[in-house]
Amino acid sequence: MARVRLSVAERREELLRAAIGQIEERGVAAVRIADVAAALGVSNALVLYHFSTKERLVAAAFTYAAEGDLAHLRKLLGRRTTALRRLRAAVRWYAPTGQAKGWRLWIEGWAVALREPALREVSRDLDRQWKAAITEVIAEGVAAGEFVCADPAGTALRLTALLDGLAVQLTSYPGAVARSRAQEWVDDALARELGLDRQALTDRER
Repeated sequence: MARVRLSVAERREELLRAAIGQIEERGVAAVRIADVAAALGVSNALVLYHFSTKERLVAAAFTYAAEGDLAHLRKLLGRRTTALRRLRAAVRWYAPTGQAKGWRLWIEGWAVALREPALREVSRDLDRQWKAAITEVIAEGVAAGEFVCADPAGTALRLTALLDGLAVQLTSYPGAVARSRAQEWVDDALARELGLDRQALTDRER
């Protein structure tokens, strides 16, 4: 069956989705241009036409994944509800116990970013934007009198560091930490950072 002719933008998006799938399955080090091409039934030359090197393809794939995650984060934080509910929704989605991005992909990305400047810049920019968005909603909650937090930026850093660390444990060492326990720790940390007790955290979300 003949393939449907795609626009340049559509073809790039198709290649990026395939690259993400192959990275999640094989890892950045092992994945090849040929793997991405084979996943779509296209030639290596087509992939190279759009991205020229594996390094550029990988960096573009992570950028694509990051943009999707940030778009969803902004949607959660832009809802017309309290700052606490928006923050809680974002933390639950981002947490490795929720429905956030494929954590295996990002753990791979962090490892490769130590050696690849282009990917390091992608992951650093994503990290900055996540922290900035979380900082903003915390500051909004403080201004509205919903909770108390003297250092919204510091709280955003500590929360995301906890979530990232739990993601590594849950993804790399299955069974090391129960997902229910991890969620309890996240709730404890969020309540503590906002000057609330656990019961108040739950009550104010209703």
